[in-house]
Amino acid sequence: MSDKDSAQETGARTESEGWKTAATMLQDTDPLTVAEGASGMTIFVEWEPGDPGTPPHRHPGPAFGYVLEGAVRFELEGEPERVIEAGGTFWEPGGDAIHYQDGNALSDARTRFVVTMLCAPGKPMVQLVEKEELAQRAHLRAPRPTD
Repeated sequence: MSDKDSAQETGARTESEGWKTAATMLQDTDPLTVAEGASGMTIFVEWEPGDPGTPPHRHPGPAFGYVLEGAVRFELEGEPERVIEAGGTFWEPGGDAIHYQDGNALSDARTRFVVTMLCAPGKPMVQLVEKEELAQRAHLRAPRPTD
């Protein structure tokens, strides 16, 4: 009887070295601030072609995303708009920063991504920003591609 047959017969697992190379770093963020008692959730988002996504909003804690399919039009306050394609990552620090865009950058295909968000206790994961505040903070937004 071979060692493999013996291991299967006794229910033992065979050892593998695959774990040493199976993981690939996609995103590393530092420094990171998380409120004491924070909760976390991971959501799956699917936008139809051309969908502009969530209106301007903020998160009370950091959020980390990975684009599974398509392309996300992503814009945070103070940063230029960018398009993140499938296989790309994004993050936002949360707190006061406004997240202007997270919609589908494609007009002919769906976009799908996952986001893990950490949330301060007692706060909603997504807080929409009122038009008055957007106007007051307009000077903090990076120039638009069409500006």
